[in-house]
Amino acid sequence: MVLLSGVVEIVLGLSLILLFKYRIQVGWIVATFFVLVFPGNIAQLVEHRNAFGLNTELARWLRLPLQPLLILVALWSTGAWHSWRKK
Repeated sequence: MVLLSGVVEIVLGLSLILLFKYRIQVGWIVATFFVLVFPGNIAQLVEHRNAFGLNTELARWLRLPLQPLLILVALWSTGAWHSWRKK
């Protein structure tokens, strides 16, 4: 699952760069991806799993508030949030 999500992250990153014409749609897709992986971040905390350099409870706790921030940045930086607000 980790490898698959890593591949998806790379594809999404490349899409943000290469598919500029579709940046709003890609922004929504990226934000959705961040929402979908959030339960995995919670599971890592609850199950005390070390991964990705997160080997302390503090590090796992600090990661959680960053996920909503990533969602907002994905929507803001691609113009998806602005486009939705205009409608």
